[in-house]
Amino acid sequence: MTTNGADLLELALARVLAEGAASADAVLVESDVLEARVRGREIDFVKQAREQTLGIRSFVEGSKGLRCAITSSSDLRAETVARIAEECVALARAIAPDPVAGLPEDGFAREIPDLSLFAPGEHPFSVDDRIQSARQAEAAARAADVRVTNSEGSQVGSDYSRIVYATSSGFVGEYRTASHSLFSEPIVSQNGDMQRDYWLTVGRSLSSLEDPAQVGRRAAERALRRLGARRIPTCEVPVIFDPLTAPSLLGHLVQCVNGYAVYRGASFLAGRLDEAIASEQVTVIDDGRLPGGLGSKPFDAEGQPTRRNVVIERGRLASYLLDSYSARKLELKTTGNAGRSVASAPRAMPTNLWLEPGSLSLEDIIGGTPRGLLVTELIGMGFNPVTGDYSQGAVGFWIEAGEIVHPVHEVTIAGHLGDMLSSIDAIGNDLLWLGRVAAPSLRVARMTVAGD
Repeated sequence: MTTNGADLLELALARVLAEGAASADAVLVESDVLEARVRGREIDFVKQAREQTLGIRSFVEGSKGLRCAITSSSDLRAETVARIAEECVALARAIAPDPVAGLPEDGFAREIPDLSLFAPGEHPFSVDDRIQSARQAEAAARAADVRVTNSEGSQVGSDYSRIVYATSSGFVGEYRTASHSLFSEPIVSQNGDMQRDYWLTVGRSLSSLEDPAQVGRRAAERALRRLGARRIPTCEVPVIFDPLTAPSLLGHLVQCVNGYAVYRGASFLAGRLDEAIASEQVTVIDDGRLPGGLGSKPFDAEGQPTRRNVVIERGRLASYLLDSYSARKLELKTTGNAGRSVASAPRAMPTNLWLEPGSLSLEDIIGGTPRGLLVTELIGMGFNPVTGDYSQGAVGFWIEAGEIVHPVHEVTIAGHLGDMLSSIDAIGNDLLWLGRVAAPSLRVARMTVAGD
């Protein structure tokens, strides 16, 4: 499937410039993707896709700035590339000019470091082996306890990609990535009560994944502990988020520190750089060069070197996440956070973003909570980045005198993200990477829990 990406991009860019573009960039993505799910003894589905897609972005001079358009194609024949290059310039001429549009102006990445983003010996991956991993997880989950009566299945995924990016100003860069996952979701029942839960493992290499049987057993254990869940009276208490739910708070933070939301005034954190917005215990970092990180890459979608950015430093908002466009809008510098699909313009997004862990275990945090709620799953979407208002359905465990006393369901937790960040009074040591955003367990000193 692999083609000479640099030559193809050179052809595309040459054609765009020949058509009258002032500047341009292009990206080629090759991908090999597998998904498969086993439910019981049967294979539910297997999906495999291999594709190559080229995207071209052209900038044409206008009276009040550059006009920009994007075209893309999975047909990589020379005549097709020439045609979509011509169409890209023609489309750009029809677009309104933008005074801040354009390629980055501060140069491009000068090195392509090895960030351990894939294991060369693991590609091509074996479909049979990946399905066998799902079978092992499913069997282990169902064998864990007689109360495991069904499942939503155990699913595997593998994704191998090659990304080549080039600009009309001479930058050419390439890197390869892989990611693998295994997920299990059993259903348990007892005396008419039915519950479900899950566990998963994610990594850049197959060898870094948890043992499939362990994934299945852990998923079953998590589901079994939810049996007997009940509602609780409405109250205001401390709320603890475990490592699976705490990253969602950072996900909401990302919406608010995204340069596009900031310059549009669609974030309650707009204009608050250098202000205290969180507890002094809170430090949040985004690092695109974390070795083996699930969001790592040597350069961003505009060819800018990725880097380590401190977003919140001991409670102070230290940086937004910016690509070159949002940086110009805010009269700041890009933070190397541009992301892009082949058919879209770059946008600011996180690479590997995490909350710095503390020294406490989750058990320590629970033990130090006289009365409160431990949240282990969040349901629905309930966050407004403009106002900061937060409200989500939750599942978890009730705490009395520093001990878990029973599972809880059908409750809603509510507050304001700014108040929640400011009232974080305990941070765990259990940072868990299951995606690009990670956080250890943490406790918010006070939130409204709506129940009966």
